[in-house]
Formats: sequence, C-alpha cells, structure tokens
Amino acid sequence: MSKFFKHETAIIDNNVTIGLGTKIWHWTHISKGAKIGKNCVLGQNVFIGNNVKIGNNVKIQNNVSVYEGVSLDNNVFCGPSVVFTNVKYPRSGFTKNNKDYFKTRVKEGATIGANSTIICGVEIGKNALVGAGSVITTNVKKHSIQIGNPARIYAWICACGKRKTKKKLKSNYCKNCKK
Repeated sequence: MSKFFKHETAIIDNNVTIGLGTKIWHWTHISKGAKIGKNCVLGQNVFIGNNVKIGNNVKIQNNVSVYEGVSLDNNVFCGPSVVFTNVKYPRSGFTKNNKDYFKTRVKEGATIGANSTIICGVEIGKNALVGAGSVITTNVKKHSIQIGNPARIYAWICACGKRKTKKKLKSNYCKNCKK
C-alpha cells in the first residue's frame, strides 16, 4: 500500500520523493529529482519540474507548472493556472541549461491567486497574498497583499488571512487568530 495517493493517469519519474498523505490527481507529471512534502495536494494537469522542492501542506490547483528553480515552502497555496517562469530572457533559437535558471522562492504560508504570473528571480514573502491575475516582477514583502500588473502593495494581511492596515501589522497581534 502506497503512503500517498496517485491517480492512474499521473506520471512520476524516477528519483522522486513524495511525502505521506500527499494526493496527486489526473494528468499530473512529476519530474526527476523533485521532492514533495507531506499532505500536499497537486491538482489536475500539474507539472513539477526537475529538482523542484515543495514543502508540507502545499496546495497546487489545476493547470499549474512549477519549473526547475522554483521552490515552495510549507503551507503555500497556488490557485488555478498560476504561471511560474525560470528564464528571464527566453529565446527559442538558443538552448538554456539549468545554470541559466533564476531561482524563485515562495515562503511559508504565502498564497498566489488564480492566473497570476510570477517572473523568475523573485521571493514571495512569508504569509503574503498575490491577488488573482497579478504579475509579480519584484520581491513581495511578507504579510503584504499585492495586486495588479505589475503588482504593487495594496494592503497588509495576517497569517490567518485577515486584512490589516500597516499600523495594525506592526502591532504583531491579531484579534482574529490571537497571534
């Protein structure tokens, strides 16, 4: 008996680590060297590139590609059709190798809304929220809500998801979650 669930249409390459309780749904492909934590959910038509690292309790909705060079910390949420890139200046006629990939890190508790595009080489801060359809071109500060194209800070958010003002954020206390 397997320690994780894999739909019969999913493809898992050799040399992949998958944590206990993880669910891998229809037409998902996990490439060699990938490491996926415990209790993750990878929706339909998800692609995980070579050597990608995904933490525990990560939710990746349908039609998301997480390319080599991208890492997702614990408790990250990627909405449907989120787009990650890993090359800044792609050209069809010039072969790139993994030395050319820019690193992108999504820190613990961050949420990326549906149809957002994450340009490579950025860091999305702890508990940040990227609004649906946004284009991230620079680092996202922890606890910030960023929206737009290019995305800019709109507001601030607690780890529990309650919107805050910048002044309240600095108090380090949330009446909602008591943290």
